[in-house]
Amino acid sequence: MSTRIGILTGGGDCPGLNGVIRAVTLHARQTYGWEVVGIHNGFEGLYDEEYIELTAHSVQHSLPRGGTMLGSSNRANPFAYPVKLPDGRVEIHDVSARCMSNLARLDLHGLIVVGGDGSMSFAHKFIQRGATRIVGVPKTIDNDLEATDYTVGFQTAVEVVVDAIDRLHTTAESHERIMIVEVMGRYAGWIALTSGLAGGAHVVLIPEIDYNADRVIEAFHRRHGRGVSYSIAVVAEGAKPRGGALSVVTAGDITRQEKLGGSGMRLAEMIAERTEYEVRTTVLGHIQRGGAPCAFDRELATRFGVKAVELIAEGKFGHVAAVENGHLVAKPMEKAVKKLKLVDPAGELVRTAKGVGIEFGD
Repeated sequence: MSTRIGILTGGGDCPGLNGVIRAVTLHARQTYGWEVVGIHNGFEGLYDEEYIELTAHSVQHSLPRGGTMLGSSNRANPFAYPVKLPDGRVEIHDVSARCMSNLARLDLHGLIVVGGDGSMSFAHKFIQRGATRIVGVPKTIDNDLEATDYTVGFQTAVEVVVDAIDRLHTTAESHERIMIVEVMGRYAGWIALTSGLAGGAHVVLIPEIDYNADRVIEAFHRRHGRGVSYSIAVVAEGAKPRGGALSVVTAGDITRQEKLGGSGMRLAEMIAERTEYEVRTTVLGHIQRGGAPCAFDRELATRFGVKAVELIAEGKFGHVAAVENGHLVAKPMEKAVKKLKLVDPAGELVRTAKGVGIEFGD
């Protein structure tokens, strides 16, 4: 049997995943002569044994496509997996042993796990349990993996948000309104801060800095006092007022993370309670995850895919492809799951934003 490797995409989708799959397939086949097996729907496909052969032909048009041709799942935790019983009931089981058995039957020279902190943590657990021939590719629009400066999908999400901010500037000015844009990012403020800077927002609220609503409203008063009758506020879904809790739509459990949402509307309600300003809220939601990847993410996905194959060729398992100061490097997988990469409230990005007058409410 010829040498073959596998690849799966886990967690939420994002632009650039198909670029990783394409680069892995082309490099593995053309450079090393390896076969490539795609595993459907993340670790769910490993449990259900749903695979597909990947060829140069099958990936030839995939680079500009959003989403993932392999499918994904953010409910496929193999260590707490919802199993449907014959009587229709669903029980949570640890199915990692079955997944490891299926992985062994595949007889892969290496498995590439493309994912965020959740998928990387699952991969790390499999390594600890003996399935050692695994490498990682970091992807998440949240850009919150400690191991790398950038993750696949982040820059496209920022571009989408900036485009929305640009459009809201004109309608906000026309109607003299305060426009609030709620963006994704979970517990990290990278999308909100980066897009707020690039989009010329006047207020940016991020999870790393609890805000004082009165300070935010004072910023609007100052703008109106200068004769500027509109404002743009970018609010991360994980932002919260000082002394307040996160805005949670759905509580998490052992099989899934909590779902955040409503931080923008909460700010709008506080403004409406205390002022006469006309406020509108836009929640971009999954628009940030969909569509074609930008040029940066296409390039990064390709670089990461090639690097992942080279990690396997070099026997450097238990590592992830990563960007460090502009260069592609390998980082231990535990570096990707040890802690989230958060915005430094005293860091250069926040200082830059404050330098141009952006209010954080702190």
